[in-house]
Amino acid sequence: MAVRNDVPHHLAEFELHVMLAVARLGDDAYGASILREIDERTGRATSIGALYATLGRLGRKGLLRFEFSDPVPVPGGRARKYCRMTPAGQEAVAHAVRMLGNLLEGLSIEDCLVTAGPGGKDGP
Repeated sequence: MAVRNDVPHHLAEFELHVMLAVARLGDDAYGASILREIDERTGRATSIGALYATLGRLGRKGLLRFEFSDPVPVPGGRARKYCRMTPAGQEAVAHAVRMLGNLLEGLSIEDCLVTAGPGGKDGP
């Protein structure tokens, strides 16, 4: 199969979750807020290490950019590393959403449920 250079970066499932959380959070997208957003919306417990590894990868791909805030005004307060989607990131998310829409077109939830076991027989 030929490689297409006109297709934006492909996003893995968790990368898409992260990018959508960044989009939803807007100016409040930083590590802990992204983690909460993903956990609350997907019910998926995510480790902070997995999140930071994914944020770094998305940054290296040019899909996110980062800015540091001033330190939080509390004793021992630290600066937050805020995330913003780049135009390439917006393109990658739009592409992923379009592809999911194309795959889901005409399907119902019942079409997606597997009711037959191995060999096409019902049950395990």
